[in-house]
Amino acid sequence: MSFIMEFAENLILRMMEDPKERDRKFREHVYAVKDRCNKTKEMWSYPIRPYGFWTFDRHNAQLFWDPKISQAPGRRDPYDDLLQEASETLPLPGTRSSCYLKYL
Repeated sequence: MSFIMEFAENLILRMMEDPKERDRKFREHVYAVKDRCNKTKEMWSYPIRPYGFWTFDRHNAQLFWDPKISQAPGRRDPYDDLLQEASETLPLPGTRSSCYLKYL
């Protein structure tokens, strides 16, 4: 009977984890997480985009190319509106009021 008890005790001891090994693995895990957190904090401290990024052609390319965006209110060039209004109000050539444009 003692053989069975000794076998069971050895089996249980083999199945149990070593506390020093468990602590070493946990410490390595904690240090790895801490290093990742420090790296993340460092990356967050960097600016996402450099100063003046809004002037780069690469940034503004889509705004210029897409007519829905480029002609949206607030993005449309205000001088385009003035030129369009001026061209609508100009008299046709050959009419009486067109001769006065030379003197303006």
